[in-house]
Amino acid sequence: MLKTISKSVTAAMLAVTFAMPLPASAISLDRIQTTSDVTLVAQQRKEVPEKFKRKVVRLTTDEKPGTIIIDTNNKFLYYVEGNNRATRYGVGVGREGFGWSGVVKIGRKAEWPEWRPPAEMRRREAAKGHILPVVQEGGPDNPLGARAMYLYKGGRDTIFRIHGTNQPWTIGLNMSSGCIRMMNKDVEHLYDRAAIGSKVIVIGPGGRQGDVSFDDKGVDILRTIFGG
Repeated sequence: MLKTISKSVTAAMLAVTFAMPLPASAISLDRIQTTSDVTLVAQQRKEVPEKFKRKVVRLTTDEKPGTIIIDTNNKFLYYVEGNNRATRYGVGVGREGFGWSGVVKIGRKAEWPEWRPPAEMRRREAAKGHILPVVQEGGPDNPLGARAMYLYKGGRDTIFRIHGTNQPWTIGLNMSSGCIRMMNKDVEHLYDRAAIGSKVIVIGPGGRQGDVSFDDKGVDILRTIFGG
């Protein structure tokens, strides 16, 4: 019983993506090579900064409604609604050397996804005294949080995800191995709106997203007050 609790607590302290991509200079979404790693959070922030909390904003863009734009430099994810409207969410992104860019699609979705740390990760962490499970069932202590949207390119899994987190203090930081983290309440909100097949534009190192036109003009005051 104590061993089971210890494993669960250890896993809950690890901010994980299934696999860690090579540094941005080596990334090609047409052919991704991977290794594995975990990110240990050295210091916990008690609160997510106000600017990273979900807001309705005025967004000028040529992208169609339903498109997701992720600005990894500013740590924002936009769900485009049309008519110069969008919902903006704060996100956590890849740490230095593990950022990426590109145009992908949501290939599949999962509620309370299970976590399967790669064998290489388990071996490395075992050498450090951290025993990771082969499979951790979905739940509040799972590093992938409440929901996951799996990003595909050309019909293949890129290993990148938009997912929740049990470490909300990492929102607004460069802490992950390339996946996009959201607060659980936000990833649930996005999950209910974003369909499989939705276009996802990730703006980051390498400029592989191509030309993307969008302009965040700030909080939509009228919608914030009156809704709609």
